[in-house]
Amino acid sequence: MKKTKDKIKTDWSFNEALEIYNIPFNDLVYQAQTIHRENFKNNKIQMSTLLSVKTGSCPEDCAYCPQSAHHNTDLEKEKLISIEKVKEAAISAKAAGSTRFCLGAAWRSPNDHDLNTVCEMIKEVSSLGLETCVTLGMLKDHQAKKLAKAGLDYYNHNIDTSEEYYSKIISTRTYEDRLNTLENVRKADIKVCCGGILGMGESVHDRIKMLITLANLPKQPESVPLNQLIKIPGTPLEKERDLDPIELIKTIALARILMPLSYVRLSAGRTEMSESTQALAFLAGANSIFQGDVLLTAKNPNREKDTKLLNKLGIVSEELALNHNA
Repeated sequence: MKKTKDKIKTDWSFNEALEIYNIPFNDLVYQAQTIHRENFKNNKIQMSTLLSVKTGSCPEDCAYCPQSAHHNTDLEKEKLISIEKVKEAAISAKAAGSTRFCLGAAWRSPNDHDLNTVCEMIKEVSSLGLETCVTLGMLKDHQAKKLAKAGLDYYNHNIDTSEEYYSKIISTRTYEDRLNTLENVRKADIKVCCGGILGMGESVHDRIKMLITLANLPKQPESVPLNQLIKIPGTPLEKERDLDPIELIKTIALARILMPLSYVRLSAGRTEMSESTQALAFLAGANSIFQGDVLLTAKNPNREKDTKLLNKLGIVSEELALNHNA
């Protein structure tokens, strides 16, 4: 594989990215797949599993989230679960082919006592030979360092959308808050998992600006999850119009072109996607998915359905030994 690491561009302008986005669809996907093949093994996909370790009662008001205390979604709330439950779930995930195990907690930011428990969870999961990722909300500098000391591989903290559209989705924390957490994660030498959500009423320009924000970070995220909005009853976005599948694929292709060494994860919303849409997403450069029936609290395609699709496409699970971004 010909690596493009020495050619990574981190000064993309909006007009440059827009021009790429607007080229004919076939040319866009071809360019994205070409770049993908220069940097990753063909027909390989990275499998992750996501587990909610603390559910509901989040003080943030994210308009898309059923775990927000601001929305009435009839969600069953759960306090921080036991380390033993995490270990059991991680063992099951590894047996199913996942190479990364992700822990999510509905916090604005963790307190140090709970963070100590999460650090023990990280150690247990790492001992099984799995990569670890957590998403816990905003992090202070010393908290990021504590996670690094526990052996954390990735920290997920999505920017969600463009800076301009952000205030229409969230009012309880700022865009700068999110970027500060990413900076703290980087300073602690933890890999960054950061992406956004598509279909929240934002414009194509907002999606492009979100990707530019990520691509122009001092170091691009090693993992970029792109979620399609799951319209949860009781949230402000429950009646949002459906995302055009072609717009989804074009956004994935642009992400692959702007961030050639990043894993681009086709994340939430796959339950509502057709097999054809998912196949096009992989062709456009997506090379990671979450497996398992549930993503935190939302539905996800079951393992049997995913296996059937991947078999049709001739795509196989990537082994842990592939470390493109180490």
